[in-house]
Amino acid sequence: MRQRALGLVDRWTGTRTFIVASALVFLVLVFTGAIGALPAMLAFLALAGIAVLRGTLTGETKVVARAPMAEPVSAAAILGAGAGQAILNQLPDPVVVLDGTGRVILTNRAANALIGEAALGKHVATVLRIAPLMTALQGVSRGGEGVAVEYSVPVPVERHYNAIIRPIEIEPPGTGPAGDPLRRRKGSPVLLLLRDITEMRRVEAMRVDFIANASHELKTPLASLSGFIETLKGHAKDDPEAQARFLDIMADQAGRMRRLIEGLLSLSRIELREHMRPVNVVDLHGVVNDVVDGLTPLAEKSGVEITVSAPEELPSVRGDRDELVQVVQNLVDNALRYGRSGKRIEIALAADSRAGKPAVRLSVRDFGPGIAREDLPRLTERFYRVEATAGRVSGGTGLGLAIVKHIVNRHEGTLAIDSELGVGSVFTVTLPAIA
Repeated sequence: MRQRALGLVDRWTGTRTFIVASALVFLVLVFTGAIGALPAMLAFLALAGIAVLRGTLTGETKVVARAPMAEPVSAAAILGAGAGQAILNQLPDPVVVLDGTGRVILTNRAANALIGEAALGKHVATVLRIAPLMTALQGVSRGGEGVAVEYSVPVPVERHYNAIIRPIEIEPPGTGPAGDPLRRRKGSPVLLLLRDITEMRRVEAMRVDFIANASHELKTPLASLSGFIETLKGHAKDDPEAQARFLDIMADQAGRMRRLIEGLLSLSRIELREHMRPVNVVDLHGVVNDVVDGLTPLAEKSGVEITVSAPEELPSVRGDRDELVQVVQNLVDNALRYGRSGKRIEIALAADSRAGKPAVRLSVRDFGPGIAREDLPRLTERFYRVEATAGRVSGGTGLGLAIVKHIVNRHEGTLAIDSELGVGSVFTVTLPAIA
């Protein structure tokens, strides 16, 4: 009825209403004798013609089709039409529904990416082999209350999940609102929602590590600064020579603290994105040239010569240019700090292959004192120094190689270190090339 009324309103535009009203007025005038029939008819036709012409010019008499108004749709109609799966597929978190026996009866797209589409019909224990999760699922299925369980998956990349488990109460026909207690005891369907909390745990761990490392490494320079400040305020306040010497030392300590903080922040940022693969195309030859141009003045000041060798045609790599600049800079800076006695640093780029796929090899060689074999495995640990005193004197923070390792991991590359006492060290980075 409502649709018909709306259609009638659409059909009766202003022009039509005017014509009908005019006809009625002239009929009344004719019946009352106020005007003759012939003059009334001629006057009506003239007015009607003018009205139709006006409506045509203004577009008023054009028939406009009204789209049928959509009737309200209930949630039951949507789910009954099969849209329930489409709704579940829009959820970013994996959702799994199990029957009373623990078999998978429903999954969404996110769950399929995690456990595979073939999981339907299988027992949950065969697709999620997590002991604490299985225990919680069994307890809820047997009538227990909903629970939340956290668990970790160590391979292929460590991930952390928060599993929310809830029973699904379905009333069997004819049992009333309370349902059938006997039927529930045999096993209720269970809803399993998995939330990936890896990033949250990663950020929390980095925060704890940052505070612990920063407090430990900053303790020594802070103590040194405090001691010199007390000395300058005490017996050295009238000694210009001592003041100049102490201020130089304090400036060095403050610079070391700044480098420590910058290194820790850089390492934290890299670790936060380590699982995200870079997508930009990078020319490693250009990266090396930029780094060498920036470090050449420092090398000349130390009496060290830096040479670069690379083929004319070198494949590009998929990477983050700023991070790859940091890799080369840290390796060359490390060679300048600890291998400057060799007076020479050689940087070599070459096309290579790894596991049958094209790669690019970058090596930085110094001719310094070298590193003992037993120390090589620990070089990429945070703050590890082969000779702590020498490292501190040279201004090193012990974070350079740790940063290199995490950047190389993010780029799906490898870092190899080879060294011999009295001969020097070679640091080699191999990155996948763009075929």
